[in-house]
Amino acid sequence: RPARTSGCSQQRAPRTMAASTAAAAPLGATSTTGTLASGEPFITATFSAPTNIAVIKYWGKRDVKLNLPINSSVSVTLNQDDLRAMTSVMISPAFEKDRLWLNGEEEDVSKSKRIQTVLAGIRAIATDRTLADGTVVPAAELADPSKWRAHIVSANSFPTAAGLASSAAGYACLTRVLAEVYGAAEPTPNALTAIARQGSGSASRSLYGGFVRWNMGAAADGSDSFAEQVATADHWPDLEVIVCVVSADKKETGSTAGMTTSVETSELLAHRAAAVVEPRLSAIEAAYTARDFPTFGAITMRDSNQFHACCLDTFPPIFYMNDVSKRLIALVHRFNAKHGSIVAAYTFDAGPNAVIYTTKAHTAALLATVMAHFPRPAALASDAEYVSSAPALEAAKAAGVPAGLECPSGDEDVGAVRYIYKTTPGDGPRRLDDSASLVDSATGTPAASAAAGAATAGSAGMAASLA
Repeated sequence: RPARTSGCSQQRAPRTMAASTAAAAPLGATSTTGTLASGEPFITATFSAPTNIAVIKYWGKRDVKLNLPINSSVSVTLNQDDLRAMTSVMISPAFEKDRLWLNGEEEDVSKSKRIQTVLAGIRAIATDRTLADGTVVPAAELADPSKWRAHIVSANSFPTAAGLASSAAGYACLTRVLAEVYGAAEPTPNALTAIARQGSGSASRSLYGGFVRWNMGAAADGSDSFAEQVATADHWPDLEVIVCVVSADKKETGSTAGMTTSVETSELLAHRAAAVVEPRLSAIEAAYTARDFPTFGAITMRDSNQFHACCLDTFPPIFYMNDVSKRLIALVHRFNAKHGSIVAAYTFDAGPNAVIYTTKAHTAALLATVMAHFPRPAALASDAEYVSSAPALEAAKAAGVPAGLECPSGDEDVGAVRYIYKTTPGDGPRRLDDSASLVDSATGTPAASAAAGAATAGSAGMAASLA
């Protein structure tokens, strides 16, 4: 059986940390201060954050407690206009304890070690804050949970625990909004990503937009395991993404449990981390920088295939994809064969949902082809309820299915794909206006808008992502 550390890949020197170790200016300039109905002061902010989909996968931890991976990874941040987590935080000395509401339901924050770790990490780098009346709250007082406590309200807009990296969005959002209200000062560049990593490893990558690398690091304390941006969100304006939601259900084997078993039992995973990942990272970063889709697409699909092969090589084996996933894979390969080149590329995280990258020239035909083979569920009245983007749907209907890719009558897999998102690469966390806050400024508890959002999310089979 391979040893836990045998799969660690060689660490490449990071770009950003090597360039500078100077502390960054404190955050917090956009946070809002005020007073509750009781007269006690508060500081608050609301952020949204995107999910990201890795094209070179992270699978396996060398340190479970610190969320340190056995290999580096790289991902595309998706546009949060389509898929996002949203979190409001208010801190005040009036609150009796830290509290957390997820999707309209209160959770016991003391029972979540990951949330406690993120809270502690941000409080440790808090700075003095000036209240609305000019009073300065020293950092030591602000960071003391016996004096200032946090109320956290969070919701998101997509399926959780189903292989769409919902926890990445959730913990990136939590980290960024906490940093804002506490006026966090990063002791080193990218320090926030290292804090987010301890909530969810992939969350480190969602703190940046575009194409983002998470360095595995080598230090035992995880100080050099952080994320950095390789390319901005607008670097490849031609790149587009189709997400096929095959299932919004929680997966049978959670990622953390699956990784542990894979590291302990999969010889293929050990080989992948030691010999395959680093060359692929170099090649795909070069392809993304050059906007070379055939190379980018080939590496993306091969890495997804190998990740799921590692899951099958795990003992007992882990099955994240299902038969619908496999049919989507076959359809993408048929689409590429029709065009004589790689013009579409699938990837699957730890779940059955397909994320398909393509370029603007092929999006409409690809969407039309997917819809022909996987018509909308019978419960949906029209395709407008099936596809997230009305312009994309209109373009797909105008383009039609390319000749030779039609679905034979009777072979359609109706309802196998539950919903389709059409999206693009996007930016990192955004500060939202206070009018969007999920916290009531008078009471410090969830606002009516939070309850309404939770009801909407629940009706669509969605949930919050900090569990």
